[in-house]
Amino acid sequence: LLFMSFVLMISSLVIYYSKEYMSSDVNINRFIMLVLMFVLSMMLLIISPNLVSILLGWDGLGLVSYCLVIYFQNVKSYNAGMLTALSNRIGDVALLLAIAWMLNYGGWNYVFYLEVMQNESEMMIIGALVMLAAMTKSAQIPFSSWLPAAMAAPTPVSALVHSSTLVTAGVYLLIRFNILLVNSWLGQLLLLLSGLTMFMAGLGANFEFDLKK
Repeated sequence: LLFMSFVLMISSLVIYYSKEYMSSDVNINRFIMLVLMFVLSMMLLIISPNLVSILLGWDGLGLVSYCLVIYFQNVKSYNAGMLTALSNRIGDVALLLAIAWMLNYGGWNYVFYLEVMQNESEMMIIGALVMLAAMTKSAQIPFSSWLPAAMAAPTPVSALVHSSTLVTAGVYLLIRFNILLVNSWLGQLLLLLSGLTMFMAGLGANFEFDLKK
């Protein structure tokens, strides 16, 4: 509920902002509907108790994000959209593999199995897959190229989708599976990669002229 309130607050502000920002756009209603679909996908992801509904929300985010990146229809947007969609496919595949691996337990409601998984070494596979999925969504190295490209979308979308919500979806998944990451080498690896990502982003930002990127 806390997480949903944050998402809803940010989304409401962005929709309020885009009403004025996109007012000269012919298809403003279509734009608002896409943003609302995005918010609904995020809600589904947040309240999901099992991996299958998480995948549905996750894919909803990916699809709507693609539609929003190619909103201004030109070659640059198209290339950026393809890069975004294909980078995020990797994370979707990782989630599908995690769903398949969960069949070892006889159910997908991961909440019940996290304590068990922690003690079994081969079950770190699920932790690794979830971490891979989260890394693609939150644009860690080596999947970080799609995030600057996705700034081809309208500005309100860059504000909502690609800075706060899409990236947070990956972080949220890690919060959900934190038991698998806290006391294992996976958490250490994630720390290293995210530190490198922050360093690279800071370094790249010094030479970037496009403010959104």
